[in-house]
Amino acid sequence: MYIEQIYTGCLAAAAYYIESEGEAAIIDPLRETHPYTQRAAKRGARIKYIFETHFHADFVSGHLDLAAKSGATVIFGPTAKPGYNAYVANDNEEFPLGKIKIKLLHTPGHTMESSCLLLIDEEGVARALFSGDTLLLGDVGRPDLVQKVKAEITPRYLAGKLYESLRTKILTLPDDVIVYPGHGAGSACGKNMIKETTDTLGNQKRTNYALRADMTQEEFIEELMDGLVEPPQYFPSNVLMNLQGAVKSVDEIIRKGKRGLNAREFEAVWKSRNAVVLDTRHQNDFVKEHIPGSIFIGLHDNFAPWVGTLIKDLTTPILFIADEGREEEVVTRLSRVGYDNAIGCLEGGIETWKEAGFDTESIQDISAEEFAAIYFVSPETLNILDARKKIRI
Repeated sequence: MYIEQIYTGCLAAAAYYIESEGEAAIIDPLRETHPYTQRAAKRGARIKYIFETHFHADFVSGHLDLAAKSGATVIFGPTAKPGYNAYVANDNEEFPLGKIKIKLLHTPGHTMESSCLLLIDEEGVARALFSGDTLLLGDVGRPDLVQKVKAEITPRYLAGKLYESLRTKILTLPDDVIVYPGHGAGSACGKNMIKETTDTLGNQKRTNYALRADMTQEEFIEELMDGLVEPPQYFPSNVLMNLQGAVKSVDEIIRKGKRGLNAREFEAVWKSRNAVVLDTRHQNDFVKEHIPGSIFIGLHDNFAPWVGTLIKDLTTPILFIADEGREEEVVTRLSRVGYDNAIGCLEGGIETWKEAGFDTESIQDISAEEFAAIYFVSPETLNILDARKKIRI
């Protein structure tokens, strides 16, 4: 038996590769398929199942592309109604994988179809729980996302369902079961996650506020709902893409998106398509010199969530500037959150822009002391913009 967590820091998201006797299962794959197909090929395994713990809001899943390439069966939990060919499992249904089994536990609460996957080893012993967004480390999945698509299902209703799921399905499992969650600290799918990405269920029972044995359902609902901030605006669109399945192949998106344009072509496409120009270089490079009118979102930080925050329409045409060799990475990370309309990049970067005779701009960086000196001398002449994200203090 072999288990590998494939963690993507930008989205704080975990996918899983599980293998036994040459048969593999993938849980919650991201948009790109090569991390899974390459692992299976390297290990001489066949991908048999693709499990989706729920219809994700924070990324577009790669399950359909992966199924087309591998021939694997896509599996959802009860009540799921995908707009494409998939197997909707029953609660407690078991799926043989080599010498082990994967048992699907229906755990509604984060969403109605949310499910966890219990790995049962060759001896029939429960060894690992792939908990999706039902149980996170230090937290549980927020119950206020699906109402953006299904208004009749309220967050309080889902929170009550989650309370029941945790106590009837999760807390009854042995303490030594290893928990593999769908997300880690930094994800918008929870509010109190710890930095670790695996833990024992026993430790979570002792330390996770949502698993307290003496907690009533009403107390659980109140604590879970307290302090939830507004989810990113692109979440409902990602849910619909995962639900309906009407998405382009990621290979097609990458081919189109990473094509190089010279400066003249870049400028012409920018004007004719009314595109957004995204500068993905390091912030120090952007401050020093950039194209007037471009937007900075650096690849080195939480790139995809910031794109989802600042570019409201997922269909917006996007041109971009990237460090050489990172063009495909830009398009891939855009597609992970449903921005499938990248239409090209500036070949040769900012230098070719200048060589073509186009202007650039820069941003002057000043210290706090310099800022204070200017402000206190003539505050009435300044327009001060605080662009920080709202946070809880």
